[in-house]
Amino acid sequence: MHDPFPPERFFGYLTWNEVASMPNKENVVIIQPVGALEQHGPHLPLIVDSAIGIGVLGAALSLLEKDVTAYALPCLYYGKSNEHAGFAGTISLNSQTLYNILLEVADSLYQSGFRKLILFNSHGGQPQIMEIVARDIRYKYQDFSVFPHFLWRAPSKIKELLSPEELAYGIHAGDAETSIMLSLLPEQVKMSLAQREYAPQLPDKSLLSLEGDLSFAWLTRDISKSGVIGDPTKASREKGEILLNSLAQSWSQLIKEVYDFQATH
Repeated sequence: MHDPFPPERFFGYLTWNEVASMPNKENVVIIQPVGALEQHGPHLPLIVDSAIGIGVLGAALSLLEKDVTAYALPCLYYGKSNEHAGFAGTISLNSQTLYNILLEVADSLYQSGFRKLILFNSHGGQPQIMEIVARDIRYKYQDFSVFPHFLWRAPSKIKELLSPEELAYGIHAGDAETSIMLSLLPEQVKMSLAQREYAPQLPDKSLLSLEGDLSFAWLTRDISKSGVIGDPTKASREKGEILLNSLAQSWSQLIKEVYDFQATH
């Protein structure tokens, strides 16, 4: 049940006695992976965001120094995915439900004596919820450090591997996600069905963007017929392995930094 996490890093394998007697608990890093179950076009399975999240995190934990105490919680496979409403198979929690689940997980961890929590989010539709609940947890518990982090914001080799067009406009089920899935779960990728589709372009010199600083609310069905927003036809397993490894290295470093982090009082 731990796969792809190293078994010694999987929180669910601990006994209550081991948790109760764990030393240095205020610095132990607990990581909550938060994914999604949502459409990713005709060529990718619904599990993409969760699979990439636990795949990267598992690789990062395998690289982590032995003296850094960190544990992964079981992945939360459902997220806020209502932007994909209308595409069969998508399962979505509303924002309040997701908020409450994360808040109550934090409550339980705090009662067990832990003081550092990473919300490890791998779905682009919910970073804002991570940030809001993290601030509220911090407000509720003045000695609890919470880190609301999005997988794709960590340094990686993505700029070296993707075209400028894909970097700018490939935001869902495109080259990057398809490449990593070819590395992690190649038997679940149907490359013969992969198709390129980008959202309609905004007027030249427009200040608006889909996901930039001046964005607007959209649903996938507004901007894509296939559910793809990008070009998965350029994906490869080789690119996926490079991306996966570079992300894992960055996340391993980040977990170590969280372990060493001391909040300012």
